[in-house]
Amino acid sequence: MPAQKDRWVSSFVFLLFCVSSIPQCGSASLQQEQSPQHYFSGLEAGKTSLAFFSPSVSPGAQPFLEHIESSAEALQDYGVSVVKVNCPKEDVSRYCGKENALRKAFLFSALLFNEVKYVETLADLENIENVLKGKSNMVFAYVPATGTAEHRAVMEAAFVYGTIHQFVLTTEAALLKATSHDDPDVSSAWLLFCHCQQVTEPAQACRRTALAQPLTLLSIHRHLKLMGAPLVTEVAEDPEKISTVHLQLGLPLVFILSQKETYEADRRTAEFVAWQLLGKAGVALLSRDLVELNVLQRSNVALKTPEEGMPIQYLVLEDTDEVITLVEDKNKVKQIQEDEQEEEEEEDEDEKENNNQDIQDDQVVEAVSRDKKRELPLEQILVLTEENFHSSLSEAARTVVLFYATWEAVSLAVLRSYSEVAAHLQGTPGVLLSRVNCWDWPGLCSQENVTQFPTLRIYQEGQQSVTYGGMWGTEELSSFILLSQVSSPLKLATMDEAEGYLRGEFPSELSSHHHPSLLGVFSSATSKAREAFEEAGNILSGHVRMGMYFEEDALALSQKYSVSPPALLLARSGGRSVEGIALSGHSVQDMVQMIRYELLDIFPEITVPNLPQYLQLGKPFLILFSAGDISQVESKEMLKLATGRPHQTFVVCWLNLKKTPVGYGILRTYFSTTPPLPLLLWVNLHAGGQVFKFPSEQSITELNILSWLERLQAGLEIPSSTLSEEDWKPPLPAYDFLQMMEPSVPELSPHPGATPAQHPPKNPGGDTAGGDSAAREEPSQEGTAEEVGAPGRGLRGTAPRLAARDKQGRRHSEL
Repeated sequence: MPAQKDRWVSSFVFLLFCVSSIPQCGSASLQQEQSPQHYFSGLEAGKTSLAFFSPSVSPGAQPFLEHIESSAEALQDYGVSVVKVNCPKEDVSRYCGKENALRKAFLFSALLFNEVKYVETLADLENIENVLKGKSNMVFAYVPATGTAEHRAVMEAAFVYGTIHQFVLTTEAALLKATSHDDPDVSSAWLLFCHCQQVTEPAQACRRTALAQPLTLLSIHRHLKLMGAPLVTEVAEDPEKISTVHLQLGLPLVFILSQKETYEADRRTAEFVAWQLLGKAGVALLSRDLVELNVLQRSNVALKTPEEGMPIQYLVLEDTDEVITLVEDKNKVKQIQEDEQEEEEEEDEDEKENNNQDIQDDQVVEAVSRDKKRELPLEQILVLTEENFHSSLSEAARTVVLFYATWEAVSLAVLRSYSEVAAHLQGTPGVLLSRVNCWDWPGLCSQENVTQFPTLRIYQEGQQSVTYGGMWGTEELSSFILLSQVSSPLKLATMDEAEGYLRGEFPSELSSHHHPSLLGVFSSATSKAREAFEEAGNILSGHVRMGMYFEEDALALSQKYSVSPPALLLARSGGRSVEGIALSGHSVQDMVQMIRYELLDIFPEITVPNLPQYLQLGKPFLILFSAGDISQVESKEMLKLATGRPHQTFVVCWLNLKKTPVGYGILRTYFSTTPPLPLLLWVNLHAGGQVFKFPSEQSITELNILSWLERLQAGLEIPSSTLSEEDWKPPLPAYDFLQMMEPSVPELSPHPGATPAQHPPKNPGGDTAGGDSAAREEPSQEGTAEEVGAPGRGLRGTAPRLAARDKQGRRHSEL
């Protein structure tokens, strides 16, 4: 029995005075015990005793015994009792053997018997782990042999920390190998901190963090102190003022810079990095929204070292691997800073070049670049993420979602219009404006089948989402959102409601919008046409104001406007004139095309937003260029020309250069210089590209124009210029954003936040990353990055995707 206990008992040899006797200090006497067995069985937890083992009180040992007895009272003041153990003659153990007969005493602490458990097999170790799960953490130590310096260090640490953690000891090399993923050096001592306290599932293993330093009492103390620190510290003050246990122990502190839009993902990223760096560095989450940092907006990681006077390094890193390398390789900081300095110099050169240009190769990029320092008022627009997307859709009757990318110029331009829409529609009941940054949340955008930027959709519970397909101006977007609030087509129940609708009496949501009103009239015998009209209304929802009437008196309503069901009644100018249009086809696409055509103005003013609608007609343009509003005489003559014959084969229109200055560029393309205004031109963009100029000496009247058109069609007029046959293409190729994102963002798994496995470096504990935090749910030891809940190898927050955006944008502008 004593021989077995010798494996895990720490002994301190006290060489008591061998010289002259010490004066008597009190009356305390030795506590006599009958046998070693009785002494060891009577040890109590937390009690310490100095034991003298004696086979018999020989004359030579008598002075030694007197010195021990004289010291008993002084030792009691320190909580140490002095005990004399009588050894039987047959006991030849370490304590009762002859070699210990003279002048040796042993200090025993009961916790070494009761708290330090010795294990020989993997099953024994797993049984202890299972008992500790959800309750306490474990310190597992391997020493090649008892009595060594490492063994004493473990036992002394157990004396201090035994009430906090469960200490487990082994000298079995086979057990050490069974707990490791590689082949550990069994000639050296190992210590593993096993994180069992936060394990909630019985089948989940305790993660293990190995002590990387040589096993000494100081290194064990340092390691246990680090394991007790919070896994991630959230800070809301200047990083220069932050001090944590890691900095105090000479380790660096890594700051993950975050923002409120991506807080949850940044939190998971910080936890993932913290597990990887546990014992090597501390990790803190710093919110840009709470602390004003005078650093680059794209910086996403900061490093604070324990050396005094060293400034904090703010860096732009691409993924979590770089953060880990940053800590493990000190040269990495210098390399990253040099790379960033080179990039900044390149950007400065590019900006100087761009400033010297009259216009960039892409006018949208140029406009965004010009306004890049202006802050957008986005406070009224809800930020959606993978976590809150679906729950937020149910918070309002209709949720408007803008899908965009922060690196893409058109997205940023539309975001400005969208912020103006938010201000315009502030307080509108039942409408929630929100946005999703697809560079932050590619999985969410992929789920919603968003394949181009920007995309605007309106979600309504129980209905299919509606995608916007118009121009991106503030007025167009606002109109689409408000029109989408009303059913399309709006079903009217009485004749009075139908006629009121044609007069401009609309639901309150539409009262401020002066769109033409379209009313479909159907009888019971025209059900197919009615179904096609309803489907067309769904397609045109948000773009057209449509109503439908199919009651018994529908025939009387249509005949009032000289048509028979199925028919369309089109009211322009607030219902002052109503036009009856017969419906001939029942195809949904034909009906959509017909409705769009009928809603076009008879004599439109061409603007940038409406030009595509008229170009899609594929007809020649008879267009009057004016330096301002055209005169009433000219307007009357042109309107007579537009309405004189049904189904005109050309578009009669005009362009106000004062409101649409891009018209000057058009005229410079047609002519070398801008000719005198007003100017009437015939332009056939779809056949030959010939431009004919109406004679300036003739007045603009219907008769003169018709006479000129007859000569033109007879081939008697000579074109003033001919446009190039070269296709009109964008100045730059389209962004393939999925391909651009591929190097920076890993392949997405079906689970939000889950990512491909990331294998940490191996060690005898099977994991270099581990830690303990009372407020965190800890993943299992064998867990990959997915099980840890890591957001992936790419950082979010203010993150490196912004750096990627800048690089992509620069490459794009150089094409």
